[in-house]
Amino acid sequence: MSENLNTSNTALYNADLAPIPQNQRSWNTWNYTALWIGMSLCIPTYMLSSSLIDGGMNWWQAILTIFLGNSIVLIPMILNGHAGTKYGIPFPVFARSSFGTKGANIPAMLRAIVACGWFGIQTWIGGFAIFQMMRLWIPALETLPGVFPDSWGLETGPAICFLSFWFLNMYVVYLGVDSIRKLLVFKAIFLPIAALALLAWAIVAAKGLGPILATPSKFTSSAAFFAFFFPALTGMVGFWATLSLNIPDFTRYATSQKAQIKGQIFGLPPSMTLFAFVGVVVTSATTIVFGTTIWDPVVLAGKFDSKILISVAMIAVAISTLATNIAANIVSPANDFANLMPSRIDFRKGGYITGIIGMLIFPWKLIADPSGYIFTWLVGYSSLLGPVGGIMIVDYYFIRKQTLILNDLYDSKGIYSFTNGFNIKAIAALIIGILPNIPGFLVTIGLVSPDLFPTWITGLYHYAWFVGFGISGLIYWILMKK
Repeated sequence: MSENLNTSNTALYNADLAPIPQNQRSWNTWNYTALWIGMSLCIPTYMLSSSLIDGGMNWWQAILTIFLGNSIVLIPMILNGHAGTKYGIPFPVFARSSFGTKGANIPAMLRAIVACGWFGIQTWIGGFAIFQMMRLWIPALETLPGVFPDSWGLETGPAICFLSFWFLNMYVVYLGVDSIRKLLVFKAIFLPIAALALLAWAIVAAKGLGPILATPSKFTSSAAFFAFFFPALTGMVGFWATLSLNIPDFTRYATSQKAQIKGQIFGLPPSMTLFAFVGVVVTSATTIVFGTTIWDPVVLAGKFDSKILISVAMIAVAISTLATNIAANIVSPANDFANLMPSRIDFRKGGYITGIIGMLIFPWKLIADPSGYIFTWLVGYSSLLGPVGGIMIVDYYFIRKQTLILNDLYDSKGIYSFTNGFNIKAIAALIIGILPNIPGFLVTIGLVSPDLFPTWITGLYHYAWFVGFGISGLIYWILMKK
């Protein structure tokens, strides 16, 4: 596939950004199913339904919202994944066809920054799970003298476990992409068993499915329900909005289009929905067994008396977090940073950069309010990533007709160089798609008064991903057709 590829332009090419030849692709339907089972079975998924139920939904409304959101985001997943499989290229190279050889760094960096945030948070979750286990066997870990400034809000014991888990993540990056595939396959087998065991415990301990399944919706009218439903649905779409862009980073390894399509259909909506349901059932059981509602499975595991049981549970959480973190939050930004300076940054260095930034954002502070962080964060960055997805899909399917000139993607003087490497039309469409969501975002985070803008304008933010996707895609199509 890459026989005539321009490999001399080190500003656009290195071995990690090069197309994967067909004979080197080994990911089949099972690998993609395992990818999504592996990434879906994580702490944030478990806790997704909590915010929906706390917001007034009953259990089946929450589960249905999660299923719908993941079914919707599956569509751009499969559409963007097509180019990765057909040409063997990663996301930042694919973005060059619409944004330009240099302009592709704009969507790549938007995606990378979000991933760094998620990497830090997931690494903190995994590290804290290790701390919960280690403190049982080494009690002194809880009483170590403080070594960090009080303003950091970081205790020594959790910090040691966090750094240890961080180094484990970096070691997997060092081993490369194939180790990630093996890790995800292991997790896809091990974690469902652990989840089913947790579900069985909940049903037995609570002598039934618990009070949450019997609790009615708090909404007294259809208008009130839909006022909550649409922002929640946008949040569910936003949960994987990042992966809907960089899915070519994975589908470039597919043996066929059928493998990536079927694998994603079998893996994403079912696993997200079922694991969220486990979260609902187990949490309902905690209300009966412990007299209080415990949504965080790491906290729940700490309630058990058996050191062995807690240790096994925390190891399961750590493995779950490691696999999700590497696949969802390292692969893409590693490629994105490599795209900035291919001659100096390869996959490993890009992964290390992601890890360092993820540590420097103080993730233990970000996750202090997980509900607010997840939903404000999810909807917020979906307003940035939705427009990018709209532009890329319109470009590939309606402008390029699924046909790319592979060599020109690596040529600074090819057809994708546009104006000095930037496609001004794509950038304009991106900005226009983001603008309608800015007022609602400013109101949501409390920077401006709600009275400053008409209600219908701030209300657009509740549909941020859909608004941005539709507006940017349409504007881009109009501009490119001129």
